[in-house]
Amino acid sequence: MTGLRNSYQTVWDKFKSQTTAERDLFLQESFPSGFQWATSSVSFKTEGGWSEGGKGETIWDRFGHEGLAFANQTADLACDSYRKVDYDVYLLRGLQVDTYQFSISWARIFPTGYRQSQSEKGAQYYDQLINALVASGIQPIVTLYHWDMPQALQNYGGWTNASIVEAFKDYADFCFSRFGDRVKIWNTFNSPWVVSHAGYGTGVHAPGVKDYVESSYQVTHNILKSHAEAWHVYNDNYRKTQGGKVGIALNSDWAEPSDPAKPEDVAAADRYLQFMLGWFAHPIFVDGDYPAILKDQVEQKKTACPDSVPAKLPVFTPTESKRILGTADFFGLNHYTSRLVSNSDGGCTPGPDGVGDFHATVDPTWSSTASDWIYPVPWGLRRLLNYISTEYLSANKLPVYITGNGMPTDYSVDSLTDTSRMDYMKSYINEALKATLTDGVDVQRFTVQSLMDGFEANQGYSQRFGLHYVNFEVGSRPRTPKQSAYLYAEIIEQNGFSSQKSKKFKAAERPLTRRLAMFASVLVYSTSLLTNS
Repeated sequence: MTGLRNSYQTVWDKFKSQTTAERDLFLQESFPSGFQWATSSVSFKTEGGWSEGGKGETIWDRFGHEGLAFANQTADLACDSYRKVDYDVYLLRGLQVDTYQFSISWARIFPTGYRQSQSEKGAQYYDQLINALVASGIQPIVTLYHWDMPQALQNYGGWTNASIVEAFKDYADFCFSRFGDRVKIWNTFNSPWVVSHAGYGTGVHAPGVKDYVESSYQVTHNILKSHAEAWHVYNDNYRKTQGGKVGIALNSDWAEPSDPAKPEDVAAADRYLQFMLGWFAHPIFVDGDYPAILKDQVEQKKTACPDSVPAKLPVFTPTESKRILGTADFFGLNHYTSRLVSNSDGGCTPGPDGVGDFHATVDPTWSSTASDWIYPVPWGLRRLLNYISTEYLSANKLPVYITGNGMPTDYSVDSLTDTSRMDYMKSYINEALKATLTDGVDVQRFTVQSLMDGFEANQGYSQRFGLHYVNFEVGSRPRTPKQSAYLYAEIIEQNGFSSQKSKKFKAAERPLTRRLAMFASVLVYSTSLLTNS
């Protein structure tokens, strides 16, 4: 085990002796002054207006129109946020968030993916949203790419085509130039692992490519190079005048060894993190290249499986590695769940489990959600934050922004009284608080996913992630705050869970009907908007 990979052992040694009571102790304290509270949305999940204002087709438009999402559902209208900027910003004002993270649809700006196709109406839509946020005292945080590739680029291979790097660089340059006077925080990508894994590996997401042997790795390679080029464009041309920050939002589970007494399971849990988080984070934050253990596993499989090589990992040139290293002004983290990981022989099977020689499962005592992959394990977040701080940030001391955390409920049973989401949110935020105050991890923002229910990729509208309920049966798409929205507003007001205000905090558990007054103006405003839409 290399010195770098000892980060997992360090964190594991720190927490392995915790009792359950110590692990789950609720911390009644507040976050440091200046801590930022956010919620989020994603362009293709909420905007609608799929062909309006000159917008080009995206891979998710194509995916839905081909009947590949749940129940043949599409994102054509979604939440109709394209027409409801004022409505959505008013909801944000009700929450009293400091920041709002949203993504730009590349195809709404450049319908074909290239600058010569620029849609001024598309750019004006984002101008309108950004201006409304700024006027309301809410900081806009923009993600350049959250899964919705222009279909015109996908026709030529999308992220598997090396020419995508220059196309993304030019798109980023346009966005920095157009919006950077008001936008000071940028994510180049959000959850790129999902793009590589689900979009080009398993194929369950758009564009539906099933090739974990080669395409998935090539996608990561080109995404990393695209991210680096965008960061350098900002650093060279805009940082001095705009004064903003550019980073990337990476998703990762926490990996706990299935049998803590087995060193091979501890090592397998380390490999799990390196194959998920390290695949992207290591080149950016450590040395400009993929983790050594990932490269070693790929080479071992090439030797063991000469007739059916399960992974073909591209190689960075020295110039590319130098270009990628250090291209982040913060560490963005999306985190939702954890896994129990054991050592296994993956044989010649493609995919991270096979190539990485590990097996991941869940504890049967963990509660479930509407998603078959999200199981609430709040303490995993604290351990993951400690791991990130040790593995990636010990030298550069960059802050951590939690760019996404949330859980879904079923479409059919979701109500305004979303108790399970309230418990999830409260416990995960508290683990971030422990990491901040007790462990000294520099966490500066928490983003609850998401502002409202939306089109959840291949799951369509069957799962609800929102703080606000969206009625998808009505064309005007009315939104109503759930109990979790009130709870989040109170957490924001307290800046955490201060013991001095614990009685007030319990107000979030009052019956919903007694708390509607808190958002009465939102509901009245919403009604007036709907009658005029």
